[in-house]
Amino acid sequence: MWRVAHLLSQEDGPFDIIFRFRKILGSGFFGSLLDCFYCLSVWVAVPFAYYLATSWPEGIVTWLALSGAACLLFKLTDKPQSREG
Repeated sequence: MWRVAHLLSQEDGPFDIIFRFRKILGSGFFGSLLDCFYCLSVWVAVPFAYYLATSWPEGIVTWLALSGAACLLFKLTDKPQSREG
């Protein structure tokens, strides 16, 4: 889950496929969605939660837990931006 969200929001992908995809979407709703890892993790978690859960309440908890876990992993693995000026 984290891997998919990270690929779509932070990486260019093989042969710059993801980069081109983000460029095509531009600055509209979907383009800005792909710029924010945290927002994207919420939506990427939906199919995973749907597959894993057996009831609606369990699905909602699973959805939020998967997104939260992806956000924590992102925080742990994200390289801080250097402030050169």
